[in-house]
Amino acid sequence: MTKARANLHILYLQIRHDPVTREEELQEFTRYSQLDESQFSILNVFDNPVFSARCVDTYDALFIGGSSDASVLKPDVYSFVEPAKQLLRRCADYNIPVFASCFGFQLGVEALGGKVIHDPNQMEMGIYPMHLTLEADQDVLFCDVPNPFLVVSGHQERAIELPPNTRLLAFTERCPYHVFKVIDKPFYGFQFHPEVDHDDLAARITRYQNRYLETDAALQSILGNLRPTPESNRLIQKFVDRILL
Repeated sequence: MTKARANLHILYLQIRHDPVTREEELQEFTRYSQLDESQFSILNVFDNPVFSARCVDTYDALFIGGSSDASVLKPDVYSFVEPAKQLLRRCADYNIPVFASCFGFQLGVEALGGKVIHDPNQMEMGIYPMHLTLEADQDVLFCDVPNPFLVVSGHQERAIELPPNTRLLAFTERCPYHVFKVIDKPFYGFQFHPEVDHDDLAARITRYQNRYLETDAALQSILGNLRPTPESNRLIQKFVDRILL
């Protein structure tokens, strides 16, 4: 039996500290999923760093956002990293759908047996063309996406090895691993930000300028090259429509 859209309930694992970005990211996922805010239950790991992997069992899917406040490579500093990895492993083991963006992608890589490194020299920050692999032609989310298409990407850590039993679907010139799917599982990881559009990026990169950019000129360069990212943003609704319904 097909589930009604209005009856979907999403567990949203949030890795944001400041209240403005917390609310902003929630509204981004709500807007591009075409779900109501009431359909998301927020588990913010800064408020609740210890949680059971079984907390996802009563939900239709797990969504994970990005973070400018933590690193998957520092579980000794961020105690929620290990519980989050266990949560993702449970989703993979029990076929619970996952839509993991940026920090969520990195969590998924590490949780399932891949490797992430800190590499600020290959940092992406802005709008980039995303290229699809041949395998993407057969994927339910990417089969009708133009190649290339534009995305918002911002990260200093990146995967250098994907987990076993995953399929690479997309990459950029600077970052060879941008989208993976667990084979025969409804589990997707996106290094870029499908939930963020060019207006969201302008607001966030201005807010976080001191964390990522050394000069005002660097900020103005990004702001001067903003372009819409509709194909990227539509991936969230496609996930709902094609995976969850």
